[in-house]
Amino acid sequence: MSNLNHQIQSLHQPIDKALFRALSLLLGFMHVGLLMWEPSLYSEAIGGFNAFIAPLMILAMCSSMIFGIGFKPRFWLWQLLFSPYLSLSVLGYLTIAYFV
Repeated sequence: MSNLNHQIQSLHQPIDKALFRALSLLLGFMHVGLLMWEPSLYSEAIGGFNAFIAPLMILAMCSSMIFGIGFKPRFWLWQLLFSPYLSLSVLGYLTIAYFV
């Protein structure tokens, strides 16, 4: 592996805990369920879908599932794209937007 892979893995090491994995899966499943149940109500609750939030939401949901089940990509680009920091922050924002 390259040095960049090791650096990114060490960056993800502090959040690579069972509690964060469970939280990630829970948030991912919750938002997927809310979106699939009634898309128009979910859209209204989070302030609508736009060209910025919709792709981030899809990426965050996919990332949360990947991180939550414990899969660790090997290539540095995939490690950055499916980062748990990105997914947890986007899903946290969507959770706050939905319930507030």
